[in-house]
Amino acid sequence: MPPKVFVSGCFDVLHSGHIRFFEEASQYGDLYVSIGSDETIKKLKNRETLYNENERLYMVSSIKYVHKSFIAKGSGILDFMEELKQIKPDIFFVNSDGDSKEKRNFIENLGIRYIVSNRIPKELLPIRSTTSIRNILKK
Repeated sequence: MPPKVFVSGCFDVLHSGHIRFFEEASQYGDLYVSIGSDETIKKLKNRETLYNENERLYMVSSIKYVHKSFIAKGSGILDFMEELKQIKPDIFFVNSDGDSKEKRNFIENLGIRYIVSNRIPKELLPIRSTTSIRNILKK
């Protein structure tokens, strides 16, 4: 049985950087994606989502690197705690901008390997982030 890899995020403005993140994480095993609920995103980012949680779930679930995705039932930065304990992943994979001491300590205390991605875009593709795309859309 392949290792289980767990990632979490909003994935609201889906872009090539997200796909690359999923591709990179999936190289370690079967990828489980926890998607922040609309309510959680509104609280954490103080804004509405562009795509509602069901649209985001549909899009993320359709990506070939994703083994299973779901909407996190919790709230806050650790909104995925319940699902994490159910899935019992071997690895928690995070981008450098999603890395936090609180998250790392929580994950490592559960005995889960914690890996931080270097956020390297796929060859010939630009670096993408939701923030940079939102800034372009504001213009």
